[in-house]
Amino acid sequence: MTTATHTTRTGTWINACPAHRLHPEDGVAVLLPDGRQAALFRTHDDHLYAVDNIDPYTQAAVISRGIVGDRDGEPTVASPMLKHVFSLRTGHSLDDPTTGLTTWPVRVDGDTVQIHTSEGTP
Repeated sequence: MTTATHTTRTGTWINACPAHRLHPEDGVAVLLPDGRQAALFRTHDDHLYAVDNIDPYTQAAVISRGIVGDRDGEPTVASPMLKHVFSLRTGHSLDDPTTGLTTWPVRVDGDTVQIHTSEGTP
């Protein structure tokens, strides 16, 4: 489900999935209104993160199927294809400082996980 629920001056909160369907350390792919894909994660300590679902190395839509973990306390996801590791907080690659993923703010509104998208962003 990806319907807009609350528009702000700088963007829109979209419904991503029911909160009970997002299990710890599993990912969910979300199609955003602008056609991009986000990978939504809940970590074992109940924090929510959204990053690009497209692996920048292979251009495959696989990050939501990645391996969630941490590196020295930094929450991470490793691409299931080539195992490149990205910070869930910042999207930065922990293996290659020239590569990264876009990140989006995430919240729970009632029983629904939402992602904030910026209007007019490609």
